[in-house]
Amino acid sequence: MMHSLKDDKRIDPEKLPRHIAIIMDGNGRWAKQHGKARVQGHEAGARSVRAVIEACRELSVPVLSLYAFSTENWRRSAGEVNALFRLLSKYIHKEIGELHKNDIRVRFMGRWEGLPKRAVDDLRYCIELTKDNQSLTVNVAINYGGRAEIVDAARSLIKKGVAPDKLTEELFAQALYQPEFSEVDLLIRTSGEVRVSNFMLWQISYAEMQFPEVLWPDFSKEHLCDAIAEYQSRKRRFGGR
Repeated sequence: MMHSLKDDKRIDPEKLPRHIAIIMDGNGRWAKQHGKARVQGHEAGARSVRAVIEACRELSVPVLSLYAFSTENWRRSAGEVNALFRLLSKYIHKEIGELHKNDIRVRFMGRWEGLPKRAVDDLRYCIELTKDNQSLTVNVAINYGGRAEIVDAARSLIKKGVAPDKLTEELFAQALYQPEFSEVDLLIRTSGEVRVSNFMLWQISYAEMQFPEVLWPDFSKEHLCDAIAEYQSRKRRFGGR
């Protein structure tokens, strides 16, 4: 392992993505491959969360968004859903002190209604504790769906009485869950599946996308550096020539 990620000569510190979003896929398949229960796959995935957060902070990437629990994940077994939320609370209580010490701000996006009370209390605690931190923002999507976010944004604008002829893309973007960092530069989905699964549909309009075949629990700092180097090798035209 390299001594410092900033020593990686492939990465230009002047051309870093400002917002990386990751669909953390493959925990269940990893568990099956290793003869473990699915919840153990999710626990292994939590280690990759820690590694990627550390890497983004070291590289000075401003925003990292992580897809933790979608609106569709409620279709999973009650046992797995409950285990996921127990793991969330365990992770928060284990890691939040270190995140705060490292000047990392934690934010959440998604629909709060329907979440277990303990999860809501833990999320609010994280937000309040880290609200003034500045070195990195980690934006965690929980009970989140890209279509739901667009519908909720439209509803909020209607409630505010915004006239149809006054509606612009810029105004709509300000009604999203986290408008301060609405544009994604680099989207990564692990496990080799090539789809975006209803994640940040508005924000990834011009994102560079990568679909490495590595399962999420095996995703490392080096894999993130590979993705950033590939991102920097591409020419982003935003619809132009």
